[in-house]
Amino acid sequence: MAGCSRRVAEPPRITLDLWAGQSTSVKLKNGAVANVELLGVSTVKDSVRNAVRETSATVKVNGKVLRLVCGNYHVPADAPGVRIDCTVTRAYRTNASDDEWALEKDARLRVWPSGNPLLDPNKFAYPVRQIWFANDTQMGNEPVFVDGGEEPGNGKVYYHAGLDIGGCEGMTEVVSATAGTVIQLGEKVLKGYEEYPLEPRYESIYVLGEYGWVYRYSHLTKISPSLQLGGEVKKGQHLGYVGKEGDSGGWAHLHFQIFAKQPSGRWGTEDGYAYLVESYLEEYEPPLLAVVRPHKLAAVGETVSLDARQSLAPGGGIGRVRWTFHDGSLAEGPTQQVIYDAPGTYSEVIRVEDANWNVDYDFAVVQVLDPKKPELRPPSIHAAYHPTFGIEVGTPVTFKVRSFNTAVGGEVWDFGDGTPKVTTNSKPAFARSNAYFAKLGLTSPELLLAPDAYAQIVHVFPRYGRYIVKVERTDENGFPAIAHLDVDVGRSDGSK
Repeated sequence: MAGCSRRVAEPPRITLDLWAGQSTSVKLKNGAVANVELLGVSTVKDSVRNAVRETSATVKVNGKVLRLVCGNYHVPADAPGVRIDCTVTRAYRTNASDDEWALEKDARLRVWPSGNPLLDPNKFAYPVRQIWFANDTQMGNEPVFVDGGEEPGNGKVYYHAGLDIGGCEGMTEVVSATAGTVIQLGEKVLKGYEEYPLEPRYESIYVLGEYGWVYRYSHLTKISPSLQLGGEVKKGQHLGYVGKEGDSGGWAHLHFQIFAKQPSGRWGTEDGYAYLVESYLEEYEPPLLAVVRPHKLAAVGETVSLDARQSLAPGGGIGRVRWTFHDGSLAEGPTQQVIYDAPGTYSEVIRVEDANWNVDYDFAVVQVLDPKKPELRPPSIHAAYHPTFGIEVGTPVTFKVRSFNTAVGGEVWDFGDGTPKVTTNSKPAFARSNAYFAKLGLTSPELLLAPDAYAQIVHVFPRYGRYIVKVERTDENGFPAIAHLDVDVGRSDGSK
């Protein structure tokens, strides 16, 4: 059968599933030896829905003890002779809605030789044509939130095992991260590959790559008509455009997920965040990437800890971190603690400098609920823009936005350049699990996938500069949903 004849190369990493207290020794491709012991696992859950917000593995690697935070926008750590990370622990199995990882022990670790790339840069590309963190993301292990899906209670949680990269619907280009064979195209599966981890979906493409890994691209709109089932694709080849098709939750994004055979012998997710970071740095060479994710969920009155220490400065160490909060207050330092006195979706701005005075921005999303009044669901918002590269004075920039969990008012835009504020009115969607809105008849697949759901506005910036665009919508209870976008007008080198 076709699925049995493909030559599979050995991947550059070694994956270890270990019990707490278990140790092992492995030999890497460069001949180095890694002696690894899992000392223990710790977990932090939130008070609102009992969801895992952080889990970490304490390991001893070649004599060095490390604490590895699992997924959630972390990259591999350095140990003597190796690099190592933790992608998942059993904590996510306690209330997960799906078993995406195929983990049967306490933790999953990955080990690479020191000094080597995680993946061959000639064989892996960043899969969307836009700047880093151009808008919302939902990365490995992060509970989904953009569509307003976070809600009080102790039900099942969808921890996002893949990588959601938000984009501008129908405009942000999706490309193949690797060379490979198209083994699923829409609802058609290539004969002989039925046992692979595929899910026939009209808006999805699955590609089988060199390591025997399967790459999923979902929620696409305008899939390239040049693709053929069983055909070959090249790294960087056009696949389609970001959309909100299928079970997207109604917000426009690429669901990018890598599947690999895991130590359990079953197909499971190969966490790809570190691969995205590496490929983006290789392709665009930005001197600095500000990172203040994942998003946070808290109850009214709780202390929320915000952390920008996962920011990356390949051109020099992190220097100064400045915060501008939604209420206008300012602060400095990589970590901050904030208390919110009303429900809402808040966006806090960080400005990160490196030692060479390079600057980048990111936005800490904090969703605040009142567990005593679960029917009062605060709104959320997704905003995006295109193009994100090469914007000059006079360039028409398309901004799109969609609100969730409110049908009143409109989105108010402040482009940060002194021009008057503008209001748009998107077709809002409501979290599919929200019984309160369902009783009102406001939840339906047709509404979620409405082709004109996003409101659109075109703006031309009158001067060169770095602009923090703010868009906000307030619901009938006065609860806000705030989003920010970082727009660089005048830089044409493809970096932020």
